[in-house]
Amino acid sequence: MDENRTIDQDRIMKINIEEEMKSSYIDYSMSVIVARALPDVRDGFKPVHRRILYGMLGLGNTSDKPYKKCARVVGEVLGKYHPHGDSSVYGALVRMGQDWNMRYPLVDGQGNFGSVDGDSPAAMRYTECRLSKMGEHIMDDIEKNTVDMVNNFDDTLQEPSVMPTKVPNLLVNGGNGIAVGMATNIPTHNLSEVINGCCAYIDNPDIDTDGLMKYIPAPDFPTGAYIYGLKGVKEAYETGKGRIIMRAKAEIESDDSHDRIVVTEIPYGVNKQQLIEYIADLVKEGKLEGISNVNDETGRQGMRIVVDVKKDANAKVILNKLFKMTALQSSFAVNCIALVPSKHDHLQLRPKLLSLKECIRYFVDHRHEVTIRRTQFDLNKAKERAHILEGLIIACDNIDEVVHIIRGSKTPAEAQTNLEKRFNLDNLQSKAIVDMRLSQLTGLRMDQLHAEYEELEKQITYLQSILDDPELCKKVMKDDLNEVKEKYGDDRRTQIIPDEHEFNAEDFYPNDPVVITVSHLGYIKRTPLSDFREQARGGVGSKGAHTREKDFTEYIYPATMHQTMLFFTKKGRCYWLHCYDIPEGDKTSKGRAIQNLLNIDPDDAVNVSLRLRGRGLEDEEFVNSHYVVFATKNGIVKKTSLKEYSRPRANGVQAINILEGDEVVDVRLTNGHNELIMADRNGKAVRFDENDVRCMGRVSTGVRGMRLDEGDDAVVGMVVVNDAETETVMVVSENGYGKRSMVEDYRKTNRGGKGVKTMAVTEKTGRLVAIKNVTDENDLMIINKSGIVIRLAVKEVRIMGRATQGVRLINLAKKNDIIASVCKVMSSELEATVEEESHQKMLEKNEQFDESTAGEHPAADAPAEDTTTPDDPETQA
Repeated sequence: MDENRTIDQDRIMKINIEEEMKSSYIDYSMSVIVARALPDVRDGFKPVHRRILYGMLGLGNTSDKPYKKCARVVGEVLGKYHPHGDSSVYGALVRMGQDWNMRYPLVDGQGNFGSVDGDSPAAMRYTECRLSKMGEHIMDDIEKNTVDMVNNFDDTLQEPSVMPTKVPNLLVNGGNGIAVGMATNIPTHNLSEVINGCCAYIDNPDIDTDGLMKYIPAPDFPTGAYIYGLKGVKEAYETGKGRIIMRAKAEIESDDSHDRIVVTEIPYGVNKQQLIEYIADLVKEGKLEGISNVNDETGRQGMRIVVDVKKDANAKVILNKLFKMTALQSSFAVNCIALVPSKHDHLQLRPKLLSLKECIRYFVDHRHEVTIRRTQFDLNKAKERAHILEGLIIACDNIDEVVHIIRGSKTPAEAQTNLEKRFNLDNLQSKAIVDMRLSQLTGLRMDQLHAEYEELEKQITYLQSILDDPELCKKVMKDDLNEVKEKYGDDRRTQIIPDEHEFNAEDFYPNDPVVITVSHLGYIKRTPLSDFREQARGGVGSKGAHTREKDFTEYIYPATMHQTMLFFTKKGRCYWLHCYDIPEGDKTSKGRAIQNLLNIDPDDAVNVSLRLRGRGLEDEEFVNSHYVVFATKNGIVKKTSLKEYSRPRANGVQAINILEGDEVVDVRLTNGHNELIMADRNGKAVRFDENDVRCMGRVSTGVRGMRLDEGDDAVVGMVVVNDAETETVMVVSENGYGKRSMVEDYRKTNRGGKGVKTMAVTEKTGRLVAIKNVTDENDLMIINKSGIVIRLAVKEVRIMGRATQGVRLINLAKKNDIIASVCKVMSSELEATVEEESHQKMLEKNEQFDESTAGEHPAADAPAEDTTTPDDPETQA
């Protein structure tokens, strides 16, 4: 008993569990890395893919043969080469046949191999497969000792350690895998481009990444779509890691009823069905407005996802939101890790992060080795055949003596020995002579032997020159690659577009003058300035926008198509928009809801805007030398550097801190040396230097700019004085009266005062609604709450004293109608002769109307001349 216990104790080995765990886990992880998860840089295959292709070749399951059941192929691979689960083998087999995953499928599948919607393939007992033509090219010359063969798992068979591929498969079909402590994710590429890059490297091994990108500009995905920007691509090519932005191919189709977004190509790796469901969920949850329906109309003609856009929504904005919120814009995180062979032992592999050049270098080195080994194999075969032919030719030249020797020998072995002695032959040659058939003794066959020998001599010379001449070897390598390119090369599917910083959208829009119109309920549009014909003062105007009930056009801004608009809301937030991104509409259209263009809070509304001329926010000198000045309803003024607003954000930024009960009424751009004039409803105005307002941060509140009267008094606007000698101050009242005064009539004071009278406000004129700085070169656009628009030349309004009532600018035909908004624009060119005649008739008609209705209605009173109302004394702060 004690003896047995002693024996058992002798068999126990004491091992440190920490060291055992380390060594065991390292062994396991290396096995996963090398034998399962990562592809070989030379052929781009993991062991399972290599074994599937080799097994199909062994079965004779080639492209010129009938399909075989996938279950038969899986069984062949499992039984001979791959001791793992059948699901892993079948999954790898199916993926090599899916044209939305593989840029160039290596397996020709028949049956349900899944779909881009994420549908699973049918069971392997139902599906069939065979090698594709390119799959066969992967194994070209494998029988010519081009690669090392290794034993299978039970040492009964041999399998290739790597494929002698003519296709740069790692780059062409990409790959992905998760190992232990590392992962790989390699995008697909265009075969023609990669081969061109390989040939360029063969010609110039010192080529850099920029040189290679002339041939391989970016990945090429089987699902097409777009690559958005090349910054991430170049980073991935240089370092092996990078992020490639992909965008779906989408177009906006319009008809009389509504717009629709049609998606025909989606980013690589995106599940189409899940994408559609996610869009529908966003609409249901209210996170994505403006979409009425989403349909999948994919058919034999190709992919087609249709997103119906509501009538009042901007399809371009909806599309941008889809890019931002869904997989219609995705990123491909490149992590190019592959197994590379050791310099001394090609069977020893190790993982390495690879750049584009390194991927090509390892493939070209592999092709060089394959070419040399194939050439050496062919050379040996040719020499062996030539050696035998030499013996046969000797026999044919001495046929009578050969026949005599063979007939005189008792056995074939004796005959071989006698021939070897007589003609100085070796065993192979003598055996070939003895085995020679009588048909080869004819004259024709003898001529063929001589011709074959001469051909072999040429072939041997050529093959030897390949081995001896590196330049000729390079040419052979390029010829092999170009042969594959000619057979299977195709056009790029994924288009490359520059990103938003490189893309100049202004090239697609002429820099024409436009009018930006915003209604009281928040509908915006742009209209060509030429649509508004100039009228004389006192005219009744033309019909403006068809607005909803209780809605009217409240703000009108002149701009040009290339300008950047900075929109400021009542709550003090700032948003950015290019004028060409604003939907176009005619004079009578209501426009689109501004909430569909800007991410504005439901209880907020755009109040004022700035137009940035020239390069706008991109001009660093301009941005650093200009300021944004705010005026609020309660008389607060704030000045902030334009630089604070030079970085557009989709959700806007806080532009000014607004106190409760206050709101932004005007925003102006200054150069740091301007003067400001603020006016209130009661007809007062204060003029002061902008330097009286110190520059503050974006989220500050500001300082007092004007002291208001008690009650419902409020600031109506602010003007920036650029040239006091040429500019005049135009004020307009709510009942359609207005006048111009010289800037010097407003005495310059400190900020914070009540100011001086800028217009004699009476019951007839109504309270002040607008103040503008104008010149004779300006026109005024005036719009009232009933939607009537009039455009008149400023030069028709003569300069008066600042305390006068002014003259009638527009007749308010409807009772209780008032002026809603006033905007100044540059004067238009003279109309054609016919237009001028019509214009003159309208002027005469309006003057007759003034005379016939004088004294009958307050709005039709004769234009007031200079009044003698004295100036109010200025009150200091």
